[in-house]
Amino acid sequence: MRILSILLTLVVAVSSNTHTNNWAVIVSTSRFWFNYRHQANALSMYRTVKRLGIPDSQIILMLADDAACNPRNAFPGTVYNNADRALDLYSNNIEVDYRGYEVTVDTFLRVLTDKVDTTTPRSKRLLTDEHSNVFIYLTGHGGNEFLKFQDAEEVSAFDIADAFAQMHAMKRYSEILFMIDTCQANTMYSKFYSPNVLAIGSSEFEESSYSHHADSDVGVAVIDRFTYYNLEFLEQVERKSSLTMQDLVDSYDYVKIHSHAGVRTDLYNQNLSDVLITDFFGNVQAVEIDNDEDDEDDDDE
Repeated sequence: MRILSILLTLVVAVSSNTHTNNWAVIVSTSRFWFNYRHQANALSMYRTVKRLGIPDSQIILMLADDAACNPRNAFPGTVYNNADRALDLYSNNIEVDYRGYEVTVDTFLRVLTDKVDTTTPRSKRLLTDEHSNVFIYLTGHGGNEFLKFQDAEEVSAFDIADAFAQMHAMKRYSEILFMIDTCQANTMYSKFYSPNVLAIGSSEFEESSYSHHADSDVGVAVIDRFTYYNLEFLEQVERKSSLTMQDLVDSYDYVKIHSHAGVRTDLYNQNLSDVLITDFFGNVQAVEIDNDEDDEDDDDE
């Protein structure tokens, strides 16, 4: 009897690239209640990549503070990114991998390069390979070629550039999308030199990055302008969306953001019009069918 063997293999959808899996590293580097918006920024991006299909097992979430549990929070156990408080970002469906004083420059760089302690659980490791697209999002307070961690230390543009070089040498990525929302953000990608890195920042040298609005009941700003308008665009995106990275870049408007968003493409080998948003923000899966025919002797009666 002839048996038709059908093998269904789930793979991450690819564009012109050969990446087969998507990961995200999302980091809020700020402590203290008045930096509530930075945690909301990070949690908003976390919610977006999860909505578009990247599982928690492929997301590293780092929060330097816990606004949800802050005694000043008028809505305990919640974090919102809008004054209408329609969406609680801090639900029981989040997995924080590094929290509080675990969020350091050393930890961040070790996660990128997988130079973590041997006892570190798989859920807290960036287990990427040469076929991985990696979305890295940072938010906090920064300046010319540095980003503060915990108001106690700084990661420099050189540090991140060298970490990416190590990742490339170790075959830990296919492509990287680096996005940062901080003052003078565009200086943070000025030292990159590794191939296949696309970088986006919220503000130019000597330019601030601004909050969008405050919630009078929460008492502080709840989201930054650059992240707010990225999210406004990304809410249009579904898992099978045809929107591209060029569409996202074209949506940046100084009048709305109040700073000059920057994009660095010289290290990146693709036209942004050919790169789907979901190549970085999603984890769309397709089905490949491989038909193998196995011959077996038929029983004759």
